[in-house]
Amino acid sequence: KAGGAYVPLDPELPADRLAYMLEDSGVSLVLTQPHLRAKLPVGEGVDLVDIDAAESADERLGASLANPEVEVHGENLAYVIYTSGSTGRPKGAANRHVALHNRLAWMQRAYALSAADTVLQKTPLSFDVSVWELFWALAEGARLAIAAPGDHRDPQRLVELINEHQVTTIHFVP
Repeated sequence: KAGGAYVPLDPELPADRLAYMLEDSGVSLVLTQPHLRAKLPVGEGVDLVDIDAAESADERLGASLANPEVEVHGENLAYVIYTSGSTGRPKGAANRHVALHNRLAWMQRAYALSAADTVLQKTPLSFDVSVWELFWALAEGARLAIAAPGDHRDPQRLVELINEHQVTTIHFVP
């Protein structure tokens, strides 16, 4: 909406990896929470905004209810997700709006999500599947049930969430 791309940062990652990702991506603004702030090895020129302090964030970001006057095109960057780094340093996979749109349009044609559905968002935000879980549900007007960090590692907790929220759609990586 504002024309910027996002880079999800997993607070469970080592500080040196987070520092590399912040530097490599050129992030200038990090939205965070007080309990995570100390884990962020930010350098100069990176602005930290506490999203729990709404008045402070609104004031610092110049928040407004009006839509910003920003043109966003399909070729603009939407997000960057870093690889696991299994072959050395992690690499940022840059994804454009058109690529995200194409993936979500394919998913909608294949699975026809509706407002009657509930999607379980259980994938860590630093993994690409989380993008599809979040934006697909929101774009189609479906409910979004958000699992707590770490719930994806506990099969019993996933079953509880599926039952509790009457989840109709969930994405598992084979």
